[in-house]
Order: sequence, then C-alpha cells, then structure tokens
Amino acid sequence: MNVGAFVCSCGGTCDVDLEAVRDGVRDVEVVASSETLCRDALPAVDGLIDEYELDQLVVGACDDGCRARFDDLVAEKGLHPDAAAFVDHREEAGWVHSEPEATDKTARLVNARRTGLEYEAPTRSVSREAGESVVVVGDAGTAAALADTADVTLVADGAEYADVDADLSDVEIERGRFVDVEGAFGEFEVTLVARVTEDCISCMKCVREGPDGMVTRRPVDVHPDAPDGGWTDCCPTDAIDLSGVERSIDADQVIHPAGTDSARGGRVGYYTGPVDGATIAAVESLLGGVEKPRFLDLEMDVCAAGESSQQGCTACVDACPHGAVDRPAVDEVEFDLVACQNCGACTSSCPTGATKLAEPSNERLAREVEALLDAETDEGGWLFDRGGDGIETPVVAFVCSESAAEALRAYGRRAASGEEFSYAPILPVRVNCTDTVGEAHAMHALAAGADGVAVVGCGDACLHSGPDPKAELVERLNRATTDLGLGERLAFLAPDPGDPDGFAAELDAFVSGLDATPIPEGEHRSTGVIRADKPNPEFNSHDWTLESVRRIVEFAKPEREVIRGLKDFGLMDVTDACNLTPTCSTLCPTDAIRRTDDGDLQFAHEDCVNCGLCEEGCPETAITMSTGLDLGRLPEARDGERWETVYEGEMLECALCGKPFTSAASAEHIREQVGDLVEGVAPGAEHSIFEYCGDCRAELVFEHS
Repeated sequence: MNVGAFVCSCGGTCDVDLEAVRDGVRDVEVVASSETLCRDALPAVDGLIDEYELDQLVVGACDDGCRARFDDLVAEKGLHPDAAAFVDHREEAGWVHSEPEATDKTARLVNARRTGLEYEAPTRSVSREAGESVVVVGDAGTAAALADTADVTLVADGAEYADVDADLSDVEIERGRFVDVEGAFGEFEVTLVARVTEDCISCMKCVREGPDGMVTRRPVDVHPDAPDGGWTDCCPTDAIDLSGVERSIDADQVIHPAGTDSARGGRVGYYTGPVDGATIAAVESLLGGVEKPRFLDLEMDVCAAGESSQQGCTACVDACPHGAVDRPAVDEVEFDLVACQNCGACTSSCPTGATKLAEPSNERLAREVEALLDAETDEGGWLFDRGGDGIETPVVAFVCSESAAEALRAYGRRAASGEEFSYAPILPVRVNCTDTVGEAHAMHALAAGADGVAVVGCGDACLHSGPDPKAELVERLNRATTDLGLGERLAFLAPDPGDPDGFAAELDAFVSGLDATPIPEGEHRSTGVIRADKPNPEFNSHDWTLESVRRIVEFAKPEREVIRGLKDFGLMDVTDACNLTPTCSTLCPTDAIRRTDDGDLQFAHEDCVNCGLCEEGCPETAITMSTGLDLGRLPEARDGERWETVYEGEMLECALCGKPFTSAASAEHIREQVGDLVEGVAPGAEHSIFEYCGDCRAELVFEHS
C-alpha cells in the first residue's frame, strides 16, 4: 500500500502550522499541504498520485464538497472507491485549539488514520429473507400509510375503527388486545387476547344488545370490563367468550407505538414509540428481507457461557441492548447477526474473545491509540516535547461516531463562526458506540502512555444503551487505576450540542486534574496475548487487560496487591468440603483449574476469566469465586509458576493394581452414601469394594458373583 498524506488549512482559516504537520507525519510515501488543497492544489495531488504510484490517500478534508472532489479524483485515477480516507483536523482541532496544540493533534490524527487503514477489515455481509407482512398495533394512520407497499394487519387493541378517518380498504383488521411479541425480524409472533372468537359473523346483535360502549363494531370485540349477563346469549354463533381467548399471528415486522421493548436499543423489525417518516422508511427498506454488513466475528469454541447444563458467563446476553444475543439453553448462547446493530456491547464485555467486532477490530483500535500517543518523527526527533508547545496532557478520547461526534463538529463550527470557544486537545479514537469500549481499551491507552482516558458518548441521546452507559465502567476503572498507583484517570462525557461551554468546563476540569503519567508515551506496542499457547484470539479482553496491567506496574507503584474494579479476573477459595471431584476442572473453559496426581486442586489465576462455572457446578459447593486481579498470584510474582495449590487432598490408590483413581475424600463420601446398598457384592475381596479402581472393582464383582 503506497500512501500519500495531504493536509489543508481551508484557505488559512484552520489554525495549523502546515510545515510542522508535514514534519510530524510518518510512514507515508509523500506528504504535502496547501491552503486550498481541494481546489488550487488538486492538479498537484493528481501528479503526486502518478509520481509515487499512490493507491491510498489520507486527506485532511472536512467539508463535504472537498471530500466529493477527492472522491472524484480517486475515480478518475481508477483507484478503489474508498482510496481516500479523511481526517477532521478542522472542527476537532484547528478551530477549537491553539495553533501549537492543533498542529500537534493534526499530525497525530493523520498518523492514526494511516495506521488504522492497515488493520481495516474487508466488508462482509449477512442476509435474511423475509416476507412483506407487517403488524401494526392500534395505529390506523400508520397501517393505511403502509398498505400500498406491505401486507398490513391492524391489531385493533380494543379500539373502534368503524368511522376512522383512514383508508383501511387494503388493511386486514384483527380483533383483540396486544399481549406480547416474541421472535425476531422475519419471524415475529404477536399474541392477542379477545372476548370474541373467530366464529363471529359480525351480525351486530351483540353491539345492539350489549352494554353501552362495551362492544366495538369494527372489529367486533367486547371490552374486558363488560359485565356478564344474559345479553351474551344473543350471539347466533356462540362467539362471545368473556373469559378471553388467546391467539397469535405471525409477522415479518411489528409496529407497536404504545409499546416498550425489552431490548434497550430496540430490535430490527420491531418499532415502538412515536411513528414518523423515518419509521415508515425503515419498515419499507426491510420488506422482502435484508442484506447488511456482518458486524461480528464469532469464535464460540472459547466461549465461557456454560457447560454440561451449568450456566457460566452471561456478559454478552446481559450487555446486548438490541436483543441480538439469546440463550437457547442454559449452557449456550446464540447470536442473531441480522439483529446485531454494531454497538460493540457484547464484544467489550466478553472476557475470552469469543465475540469480536469486525470493524473496528480491537487490534485496529490498539494501533490507532498507539499512533496517537507516538509523537516521534521519521527522523527520530519529537514533533513536540511534553511541557513545551503542543499537547501537554495527552488524553485518549473514545468518541461515539453518532451524536457525540456530531456535537464536537458543531462546537468547531460555532467557534469558526466567531464564538470564543476552545477545549482541551483530546486525542479522538472513533468507535461505533461507547458500548464498544471496555476495560481492556481503557487500560491499554494508559499502558501506552496516556495521561487519561475520556469516554465521549451520547448521554441521553444514545441510540443503544440509554443515558451514560459507561458510568459503571468509569467508576470501576478509576478504582483499578487508583489501586495501581495512578490515581483516577477516567471520565465519561456527553457533549450537548447546545451547551459547548458546559462540555468544555467538564473536560478542562478533568484534564487539568490529571498528573503526568509515569508511563512513557509512545513506546508500547500491544500484542493482545499473554501466552502463545492459549487458544483465545488476540486482543481478547482478559489477556489484553492483563498485558496492559503488567506494562503499567513496570512504572507505577501499586497501592495494594489485589486490584479491584477489573471484572475479568477471578480469585478462587476452596473449603474443606472439597472431595476433589473433577467437575470444576472439566467445566473450566480456560483450563485454569486442574487436579494433580497427588490429589491437590490447583488454580491458575492468570488464566481465570471469572465466569463462575466452577462455583456454579461444584457438587460440594466448596468453591467461592470473587472478583479481582491479585498481582501476588501471577507467575511473575511466584518465580514464573502459574499454578498454585488451593486445596491439598489425598489420592486413593487401588488396593489391587496400585493406580491412583479417586480422592480419599470422594471415596469416603460415596461409601457414606451407598455403602449399605453394595455391602457384600464381592465377598471374597480382601478390602472394601470402595478401595478398588473401576476396572479392578468390575473384575472382583464378576469373579465373586
């Protein structure tokens, strides 16, 4: 990949030193700049593409028109349609920071964008065929609006539609009140309850003779509060059933304006709340089925959801705001890739790497963070020194690409239009949603030398998880960073487009309160693994976090040995009730538990992801798991030894062949439970039947039977 970098100052309105930016951009074939890049300099860019045989451009272009001109140039040169990648160094740098800060930030942004391109995943898709049936609950206007394009069923939900001001001639109207909806896009099942059965012939007798206002004409149905009485005998088909008759109808999509959804961010094909033009358009776009990008990569062989009918980790199910993750059984999870809406909640919460975002991948995010924090030039010097001009307090900001990013752009436009406005020069890393950000991302940024980490989300406007979805994460990780000796280093911010001063004050207070980190900036390159022999994919949350903690403690002095606030690490305690049954070691999805030939139970804290399967499945309830990362139980604190004995037992050797076959405690436990039942089954044996292994026991029983 031959890359050229191009930076503009937007006719001199963008306050950056273009020469200094050129000095700070690295790992490209050519870097050029102009005050009007997309106009006067465009022929020169054309020539540089040919001269350096460029197939990728990184362009500081913020205006839509400017980007369109570069896209046209890319098309003219026969390059890939996505060959121009853009950087916003104007609204998010040159218009809201001082020139030295904006210059420093612009060079870092170009370097991060160029680095991220190396790890960009190819686009893949998922699809699902569906029909054109749409159920609308209680909204005649919406049903009528969709009738020309879809097969619409209007659920009356107790309302009267005889005189409604809407054309329902092409709409099927179903009696009954809404009870529930289950399923997913293309296969929803809507449950209704009515007091009139399908035997109704709409003769209107019950309307005339029933209690006033208690029976609707279209469709005919009886109110749940209607009194019992002889009037019900008027029905010639015995279709009135005041106890209520439940039935279900199938639908590809469902609109329920008065409903609420169990999925916090909504489900594909299920719409609640007020209906507007966007809702109608969304429904129509899914008629017949859907093809969309595949957002997730799955490696379910490392999943810790459960085993042998025992429930383990529930992180992804609990985290998903869109109902795209389900438990078909207590010991497994299932992903609906069509319902997935790319928020990253499941991937940031998964400790093992079983679920990963395809784009941006954790590795891409890691490399972009590292590039942002590396201010070294190609010549080995430094674009800006800490404490001098430029960015004095580097703060990595994971910025939601939806409302939060638009708010920051709006702030820049307000500043450029004449308002006096600025804020601390945070280093942005674009994520699909702040749900993408987990403990591994934040700890890695600190390990790479960031003074602080800001999670910049949408607050109340979040389309996925609702207001301040990362408050709990920030609280946990500030506890962890304090325990690690760094003090509090994280903040969650939700920029309001209408309150730039409030955002600036909150951010500036956070940044000014940060001390310089003891961890060198720009020297760390993460591998995302802790051992090459582990089956987990690179950059899984557990390993990536532990790698970052190890980097941090090289330079920081922890305040305590057990680090709190990191959810993906478990501490095991075993009581004397342990009988050394192999259940815990068999269930453990990360092989963090083993039983030795000597009858000891051993635990590898380094590998435990705190899924709870061992505690849940222990038949003697001898295991208790607690959350925390104990630095003293890691191999580096124990002369490289991963395994520690958490319970000392005794193995029973077979009285005939001498082979260790079970723990003494287990044998004694079984003897107490069934000893009376098997007494005398091998009368010629020299020892108790419980003192022989399974093979020898079978021989003895056969010989003496």
